[in-house]
This record gives sequence, structure tokens and C-alpha cells, in this order.
Amino acid sequence: MNADPTPGRPGLAGWPVNLVVRDRRVVVVGGGRIAARKAEPLLELGARVVVVAPTAGADIAAWGAAGRVELHERGFRPTDLDGCWLVVTATDDPAVNTAVAVAAEDRRIWCNSADDPANCSFTLMSVVRQADLVVAIGSGGRSPALATWLKAHVEEEMGPEYATLLDLLSEAREALRSDGTRTEDADWQRALRSGIVDLVRAGRIAEAKELLSECL
Repeated sequence: MNADPTPGRPGLAGWPVNLVVRDRRVVVVGGGRIAARKAEPLLELGARVVVVAPTAGADIAAWGAAGRVELHERGFRPTDLDGCWLVVTATDDPAVNTAVAVAAEDRRIWCNSADDPANCSFTLMSVVRQADLVVAIGSGGRSPALATWLKAHVEEEMGPEYATLLDLLSEAREALRSDGTRTEDADWQRALRSGIVDLVRAGRIAEAKELLSECL
């Protein structure tokens, strides 16, 4: 008998993606600490963030005053989602969470509800980012605490040297392509097992480039 391809909670099993939110209108429903934590990476990634909440906490109020977010201090209305691309709910009111999810589904808009997977069309992952290198860790909404704990372990290993390594590998890949060489044929795994990470971590970039060239 074949194993269940989606063990755990199949209803929450998802297809991991990287959503490009730059210049897209994203609504955050809620004005407290968790709402600010959800809104901040959206702002950093260039989204046009709209916050709807009866009361705005210090962070969101400051962002509203500075023009970083479009702030509406009132209760949620379904029409708040007209023209938006994605919505994140961060309230402690199940009725509001459900209302946002229903309005989002009616409009075919991505919806995430903090700590309320039943009202989500997508769940968020704990993310470790070094420039363009991203590692995402998810638990299907079952235990954000475990995902956060694993994130801390990845952060200990994946320091800024990996962003530098990514640059070196990208440059080498483009050089191979310019020479008409198939990049799929290069032994990238041999290069990564060669000790190149240690060289980059030690700041010995010239030696790392030479080793990379020898491996490829």
C-alpha cells in the first residue's frame, strides 16, 4: 500500500511559493503587535500596505503618521478587499477572522489569518534570508513554535557568508553560460563539498573563486 502523500493534516498541506508583493495592495486587518509583525516584512518587500483596525498600536500608528501605511481606524468592511491582492488578518476576534476569510474567498484573494488556519488560504513560514538566498520552514499551521525553533538553528548555520557564496556561484554560472557551456553539466555539488564555504567564511574570496573554478 502506498504511503499517504500528505501525512499530518492534508487539508492544510500546501505548495510552497515565493509571493512577489512589491507594488501590490495588501490589506492587514488588525492594529496590534501581531499585526505590526505581519505588516513589517510586507513593507520591507515593497508592498502597498493598508491597515484596517478600530485601534492602532504604537508601531502601526507611527507608520500611518509617516505615510508608510494607509491606515483606517475602524472596523473591517468586506469592501476593504476590493482591488487588493492579498489580505492578512491579525485579530483575536473569530467573527472578524471569518468575515475577512469569506470576503477574500468571494473575491478570490489570498488570505492568511494569524493563529487561525481554518480561515487561511495560505499559511506563512518562518524565513531565514541572506540577500536572495531564502530558507522557509513551515509546519502546515500546526506548530509555529517548532518552525521558529528550527529557524533559529538554520540562522546559526547560515551566516552572511552564504550570501557571498551565492554571488560567487551565480557569477560562475553566468560565465559558463557565456562560454556556451551547459550549467546543468557542472559538478556544483562537488564544489559545495570542497570546503569553499569555509574559505568564504574566512574571507579568502580569491581562493574560493580558484577552488570553484577547479571543481567546475
